[in-house]
Amino acid sequence: MCKQAISTAPISLTLPLTRARACELRAGQQALLSGVLYTARDAAHQRLVAALASGAPLPLPLEDITIYYTGPTPPRPGAVIGAVGPTTAYRMDAYTLPLLRAGVRATIGKGARSAAVRAALQEYGAVYFAAVGGAGALLAACVTACTPLAYTELGTEAIHRLEVRAFPVIVAHDAQGGNAYRE
Repeated sequence: MCKQAISTAPISLTLPLTRARACELRAGQQALLSGVLYTARDAAHQRLVAALASGAPLPLPLEDITIYYTGPTPPRPGAVIGAVGPTTAYRMDAYTLPLLRAGVRATIGKGARSAAVRAALQEYGAVYFAAVGGAGALLAACVTACTPLAYTELGTEAIHRLEVRAFPVIVAHDAQGGNAYRE
């Protein structure tokens, strides 16, 4: 039998997410995100972390942003975006600590995070949201605008600025050490 400790009614969250608001969230909560988030996968993460390490200019300010681990597919005619399903998050774990240190407030992906990332979420007052894998076409319906922002030569791995409305996620790891995968 499944244990249900958190209300099943989703909460509405407006992005960008502040540290104070992130610290109020608890693992297992469902949320609907509205506002701006940014896409980035492995190659973009590698470049962002390299820029941070060298002191080079960043293509976007990182303070309080949400990064969604996805590579949007091209849109069909008349659509804003193609499928935007989540990428397995542990692939970004090697890059996550410097980004959290630089101010990233939330990330979105699928699957659990490493112990080091979970500890860093607590240290920096950040959260990790899980999105449903295999539902990229449905998640695209929540995207109201998509603008390529940086590293466009990377194709689907470029950083895109997405405007979303009622984008469904679950708080998977919170800033207090809560872990929806464990609890």
